Amino acid sequence: MRATARNIDHPPNIAGRVDAIDWTQVNAELDAQGCAVLKELLSPDECAVLAALYPDDKHFRSRIVMGSHGFGRGEYKYFAYPLPKLIAELRPALYARLCGIANRWNETMGIDIRYPDRHAAFLKRCHDAGQTRPTPLLLQYGEGDYNCLHQDLYGEHVFPLQVAILLSEPGRDFEGGEFVLTEQRPRMQSRPEVVPLRQGDAVAFAVHHRPVQGTRGPYRVNLRHGVSRIRSGHRHTLGVIFHDAK
Repeated sequence: MRATARNIDHPPNIAGRVDAIDWTQVNAELDAQGCAVLKELLSPDECAVLAALYPDDKHFRSRIVMGSHGFGRGEYKYFAYPLPKLIAELRPALYARLCGIANRWNETMGIDIRYPDRHAAFLKRCHDAGQTRPTPLLLQYGEGDYNCLHQDLYGEHVFPLQVAILLSEPGRDFEGGEFVLTEQRPRMQSRPEVVPLRQGDAVAFAVHHRPVQGTRGPYRVNLRHGVSRIRSGHRHTLGVIFHDAK
């Protein structure tokens, strides 16, 4: 199938594709590691079309050059509303599958916040608090670029999980550029996790913190994520964040 704008304007049954994922396994991996891979979430054609949007500013509300802010090297753009249909359908479908674990994690950590079943209801909570700017983003890296370890918080209302989808093919489009997650444990050294991805694979991961079961009960660990140095080529990634920004 040729990559065209139709692939994202009329995506084939995104909700069904998300529902077909083994969410029992995903939940187990998120509990154990703070991240889980969702294999082949997007097709190569869909990845190509999304990556090709980057030069066209009409799709975006802002552009960030990482080096200007000390974020690393590379750049990214935040999508504007209305989102491309593929992203607009993917975001609530993923949220619906992740909100259960988000609520369970908060209960375990003694956090009173609970998240509604529908993403639209959660976005209303964000918008009522002045968080109205869309946060899905498209990242672009070239040789020598990298993304420093960070957290995507953006305001008072934060959904504790997010998803990143690799749009480029390792070994063909770029070398290096691994997704990296670090976990800061109380009174212990940080634990790194490198997540191998292929084109179209997604990684779901903790935005800020998650519960870990210790010998004296659950405790909270702090997480950050980033991307290692691109050794050659170009890498594009779609970031799906579920809370909006101020």
